[in-house]
Amino acid sequence: MSLTLYLHPPSSYCHKVLIALYENDTPFEAVSVNLGDEAERAALLKLWGIGKFPVLRDNARDEIVPESTVIIDYLDQHYLGGTRFVPEDGDSARQVRLRDRFYDLHIHNHVQKVVGNRLRPADKKDPHGVEDAKTRMRAAYDIAEREMASRRWAAGDAFTLADCAAAPALFYASNVLPFAETYPNLAAYLERLKARPSYARVLKEAEPYFHMFPKET
Repeated sequence: MSLTLYLHPPSSYCHKVLIALYENDTPFEAVSVNLGDEAERAALLKLWGIGKFPVLRDNARDEIVPESTVIIDYLDQHYLGGTRFVPEDGDSARQVRLRDRFYDLHIHNHVQKVVGNRLRPADKKDPHGVEDAKTRMRAAYDIAEREMASRRWAAGDAFTLADCAAAPALFYASNVLPFAETYPNLAAYLERLKARPSYARVLKEAEPYFHMFPKET
């Protein structure tokens, strides 16, 4: 098999890439990486010196491709399927990429700030940082709520890279800073994402690992 994806099953950024792979039924092998295992971590570092997943290896083209957005771009270029993740039209592509960055930077990364704080020892907590992250998430919710009032998917009528980014971002955000009661358009969008077969499959496969998600204490 040409493609190998190195991942961690509950990782939100890995989910982003899995959605794209499942969306087009792209054949690949999944390799789960345990960063707590010294040998597995060393193997990942040999592939990508930053030591984070997801990382895609393409044996057929002798390529190592890190970073979720770049991986999906790569799939669009070399393993194009029925769903095109970035439109060919330049203006449309820019709108898709903007929303990919929006969900990654202004929701996803702030979710990770809150969750990471839950894992800190009691004397290392950062309540100010957490509150700042939640404030920024609310600002992003406001924007997304307005946009999703008139859209089916993040960038319009077509499912794209932006939706691959939005799905895990909003799923985990709904556990960190719930929005169902105050942002109905955004909540309805998340339900459409969860019903999409590609993301429904990702969630089903990740379900055994959801107990690892740190709860607020």
